[in-house]
Amino acid sequence: MTFLPQLIFIVILGFFSFLIARRVNRIRKNILLGRSESISDNKGQRMKNMLLVAFGQKKMFKQPIPAILHFFIYAGFILINIEVLEIVTDGLLGTHRAFAPLVGEYYTILISFFELLAAGVLLACVVFLIRRNVIRVPRFHKPEMKGWPALDGNLILVIEIFLMVAILKMNAADSILQSRGIEHYTETGTFLISSLLVPLLDRFSDGLLILTERGAWWFHIVGIFAFTLYVTYSKHLHIFMAFPNTYFGRLTPQGQMKNMPEITNEVKMMLGVPVEGEQAPPPEGMKFGAQDVTDLSWKNLMDAYACTECGRCTSECPANLTGKKLSPRKIMMDTRDRLEDLGAGKGEGKFLLGDHISKEEINACTNCNACVEACPVMNNPLDIILQLRRYVAMEESGSPAAWNAMFQNVEINFAPWKFAPTDRFNWAGELKEEE
Repeated sequence: MTFLPQLIFIVILGFFSFLIARRVNRIRKNILLGRSESISDNKGQRMKNMLLVAFGQKKMFKQPIPAILHFFIYAGFILINIEVLEIVTDGLLGTHRAFAPLVGEYYTILISFFELLAAGVLLACVVFLIRRNVIRVPRFHKPEMKGWPALDGNLILVIEIFLMVAILKMNAADSILQSRGIEHYTETGTFLISSLLVPLLDRFSDGLLILTERGAWWFHIVGIFAFTLYVTYSKHLHIFMAFPNTYFGRLTPQGQMKNMPEITNEVKMMLGVPVEGEQAPPPEGMKFGAQDVTDLSWKNLMDAYACTECGRCTSECPANLTGKKLSPRKIMMDTRDRLEDLGAGKGEGKFLLGDHISKEEINACTNCNACVEACPVMNNPLDIILQLRRYVAMEESGSPAAWNAMFQNVEINFAPWKFAPTDRFNWAGELKEEE
C-alpha cells in the first residue's frame, strides 16, 4: 500500500510522456513535409542569435513594459522547473523534498527565490489578461484572432495562474506541517511568499493540512504534465520552438530575395551571360513557387509552428494598417493550420493558396520586411508570401494586369516603365532647358 502513490505517479508520468512524445513526433513529421533546405553555415552567429533572441528575448524589448512582464513568465517557466524536477524525483522515489539534504541551508533561499518568480508570473498573467480583455490591445482582436486563438491566449494565462497558486499553497501547508513536527515533512523553515498564506491555513487540522498539501502537490505536477501536452497543440509551442527557429533563422540581409537557380541560369543564358559549371535542365514537373505547404521549405514550416501569434508583425504591416486584407500573422497561422490538416490526412483536394490564403492577401504585400523585422522569434512571413506569389505569376499567369504590364516592360525595356532605355533620361534634359 505504501508504494501505491509511486505507482500512480509512474502511470501518470508514463501516460503523459507517451502522448507528448507522439505529438512531438507528429510535429517533426509535419515539418519534414517541406522541401529540403541546407542551413549549416556560420554556426557561431546562429548560436549567438539563439542565445540573444530566443533565450535573451532581445527583440521583445522594443516594447519595454510587455517585455519585462513576458520575461517574468519566461524566466519563471524555466527556473521553477527546477522545483518541478524535485517534485518528479519525490514522486518516483516516494521521498519528500529530496533536494533539501543536498542543498542544505541554501534550500530555503532557493525555494524562496522560486516563489518570488512565481509571484512575478502571477502578476504578469493578471496584467496580460487585463490587456487582452479589458484594455483590449488592438493587435489581439484582429479577425484571425476570433474563436479558438483568443480562447487559447486567455486559457494559457489562467492555467499558469492556477499552477502558481497551487505551488504557493503547497509550500504554505508544508511549512505549517514542518512546524508541527508531522512525520515525513522535512524541516526547511518558512519560504518568502508562501509564508504570507500561513495565517490563512494555520487554523486547519493536521489531517486537513496534509490533504491540502498533497492535493496541491498532485494538482501542480499533473497540471504541469497536462500543460506541457497542451502547449504542443497551442501557439505557446513557441516556448520550445523559438530555440531551433532562431538558430536556423536567416542571416542574409532581410531585403535580399531568394531566386530560383534554374530560372536565374536560364535568364543568364538568354542574355549571353556566362554560367558557371555544367547546367542540368530543370527537373521534369518542377513547380515554380508554392501552391501548398509541401512546396515550402522545412524552415518555412518550422516558422509556422514557432509563431507566437503576438501580432507584432501585423501591427507593423503597412498594408494591414491601411485597411488591406493582408495580415502576416494570419499567413503563419494559415500555414500551420494547413500543415496540421495535411499531417492528419485531412483537407484532401485543398491547398494553402486559395483555400487558406487568398490572392488578395498576398498581392497586398509591399515586400517591405516590416513583419520580418518585428517578429520576436525571427519568423519570415514574407518568404512564404513571395513563394505563393511566384506560383500565381509563373504557374497560373494570374498576376494582376498592371503587374503583367510591368513584367513585360522589364523584359523588353529593362525598366518598369513603357519607354525605350534610350529615352530614360529625357527628363534630365528638360531640367537643363528650364535652367
